[in-house]
Amino acid sequence: MEYSVFLPTGFALDFAGATDPVAAFDSLVRLAKTADESGYHTLWAPDHLHTVTSSQDYLFEAWTTLTAMARETSRIRLGHLVTGNSYRNPALQAKMASTVDVISHGRFTFGIGAGWYEPDYTGYGYEFGSAGERLRRLEEAVKVVRAMWTEDEATFEGRFYSVRGAVNQPKGVQPRIPLMIAGGGERVTLRIVAQHGDACNVIESPEQLTHKYDVLRKHCADLGTDYEQIKRTTTTLCIIADTDDEARAMLPPGTDFAFPGDLASYGLIGTLDTIRERIARYEEAGVQELVIGFVARDDEPLRRFAAEFLS
Repeated sequence: MEYSVFLPTGFALDFAGATDPVAAFDSLVRLAKTADESGYHTLWAPDHLHTVTSSQDYLFEAWTTLTAMARETSRIRLGHLVTGNSYRNPALQAKMASTVDVISHGRFTFGIGAGWYEPDYTGYGYEFGSAGERLRRLEEAVKVVRAMWTEDEATFEGRFYSVRGAVNQPKGVQPRIPLMIAGGGERVTLRIVAQHGDACNVIESPEQLTHKYDVLRKHCADLGTDYEQIKRTTTTLCIIADTDDEARAMLPPGTDFAFPGDLASYGLIGTLDTIRERIARYEEAGVQELVIGFVARDDEPLRRFAAEFLS
């Protein structure tokens, strides 16, 4: 299983109380460089416009942040977990992705989702709509993105998006930029993954992931696509302590906005032995890449985890 790092750009109040934006961003650069040097697979950045409680604390924009990290690192892959489809026109996002792939020398994965955090929409003047409408937009968007990456003059006419002879050069460095689709909705989202995705990200406990992957496998069978060609990723949180109780006490409040159920019972939270057991459960569920968020702002937890589990 591969291990990746979730970059704390501010959404979860990662910079609460910070007063120097340059120093705050430089701390992200240090984390990115540590992840690059320590052998992690991918550096994933969230895409939000307001913090989780709509505070005045710092929150760095995802695409510009990841572009900067592309020049600050040399080995680690880069991606968004995930870019919000409705925040930017999909044709433009496809071109942005092609450019970031060039800037990173072919290390970019394009992660996209339907969007879910309503304050981002209302605050910035985007139409939120229903969950069903956002999913229909997402399905059209990934078709637009694929067209922009494969056609000399992309043309698509849909209900929500249209492109007419759109030129996108250069298309990137990789022969095929991987397309990762996030979300665990069983009837629609996982079907979109089965039809269009190179990878998925579903945030659940290992037990629920087993079920979700079975649903994805069935969609692939129905559509005639290869389940084994879709990379299966999930996101978790890591807190290493001398005892499980001590680790649980360090769990920050509000994690339920991203992690369903009792995160402390299945996340990488506890002693090293507990974390090894949890990793095994994720592997048994079929996870191929574990995206890890670390609570501390400094890079010591990344280094410690890498020393214990990546070497």
